[in-house]
Amino acid sequence: MSTESISDRREHVRSVSVTALSALLGVGAAFASVAMAGDISSVEAANAAATDTRALLLVAGAILVQIVLYDFTGIYGDDEFGTKHYLYVAFMTFAFWFVPFGILLTAGGMS
Repeated sequence: MSTESISDRREHVRSVSVTALSALLGVGAAFASVAMAGDISSVEAANAAATDTRALLLVAGAILVQIVLYDFTGIYGDDEFGTKHYLYVAFMTFAFWFVPFGILLTAGGMS
């Protein structure tokens, strides 16, 4: 009984940690993307920032940083970090980047 609760708690802490890091890096990449775009107060500048591929490179970098960090820290322990986990990290990071980036572009930046 106690072994199951410890294992369940470890799984819960691990899943919350992975989700929180994906969220933080995704939102951070969104703010970095807007900062990299510069002044986006006009519609033309916001459209140019939305099609800039450097923003996608920031998201890809955030995803790669997480994967390397999970391998390095051993957060998954003996469990295998499989395809499902890679897809989860990539989707969550992209989703947490896409929404704030779109909101910031629509609102006219961080000013």
